[in-house]
Amino acid sequence: MKPGRDRTRHLISLSDLSDEDLEALVERGCAIAAGAPIEGILRGRVVGVYFTKTSTRTRTAFSSAAIRLGAGVIAYGPDDLQLNTGETLQDTGRVLSRMLDVLVVRTAGPPEEMAALAAQRRMATINAMSADEHPTQALADLTTMQLRFGSLSGLRVLYVGEGNNTAAALALALTRFPRAELHLRTPPGYGLAPGIALRAKEYVAASGAHLTERHDMGDLPGEVDVVYTTRWQTTGTSKPDPDWRSVFAPFHVNRELMARYPMALFMHDLPAHRGEEVSAEVLDGPRSIVFEQAENKMHSAAAVLEWAAGGGRW
Repeated sequence: MKPGRDRTRHLISLSDLSDEDLEALVERGCAIAAGAPIEGILRGRVVGVYFTKTSTRTRTAFSSAAIRLGAGVIAYGPDDLQLNTGETLQDTGRVLSRMLDVLVVRTAGPPEEMAALAAQRRMATINAMSADEHPTQALADLTTMQLRFGSLSGLRVLYVGEGNNTAAALALALTRFPRAELHLRTPPGYGLAPGIALRAKEYVAASGAHLTERHDMGDLPGEVDVVYTTRWQTTGTSKPDPDWRSVFAPFHVNRELMARYPMALFMHDLPAHRGEEVSAEVLDGPRSIVFEQAENKMHSAAAVLEWAAGGGRW
């Protein structure tokens, strides 16, 4: 073990977090957003940022958060590691663990890839997006909601769009809070993965939250606090159905949908395609908090890095 490290914390899935750690990470993200000092908390640590897919917000959030925490940062692109010449993920993780304290990883692959990198006891591994789940996005989302509404208990969210990694993470996070409501409206054939849905229902049973999923835009909830969508074409994926756009067309957030919820705020994980999943007047309108949400990725990333590296209050 490295000096000063008493345990290694990986974040591969939100299911890795206890309810207490999930709540504490959201609270810490809110505190950092409100100006809590973080300078120097990870001084002397080194954070690797390995992204095999494009990223604006997540890569910048983790890099800038690490620098603000006082850590050094080493960035790797998709062609930089010997993985391209046949070295295994396990060997790569074992090597990097002897030089890095934390590795932040984005891929479009399965969670087993992250688990292989995390199969060592020296370096914390953070999932900054995989094909099945985007846990740090959900942490940023919950941080944004708590800052806006004061509490996540009883919060009502309508999610419209593909049951992708962002939706999966939201389902695994918001359902941990009492009386929270998550109403998913996903296109037919593009819903939550069965394993994610089953785990979310287990959280619902334990917390008293509420989760629904329909594959049409009928029977919408009466009141919600947040309308959330994401782009139709998830990073690093393609859709086998050549007519998929017509399937997605009804799952569009526009002025008419927002008019049903005059007090609701609009959220989007970005990047956005105006005219597809959301109209420009909604995305750029007064109830949109998408750029506040994007900024909170940095504050939430700082909380995750601090937690993973065992720094500061952790």
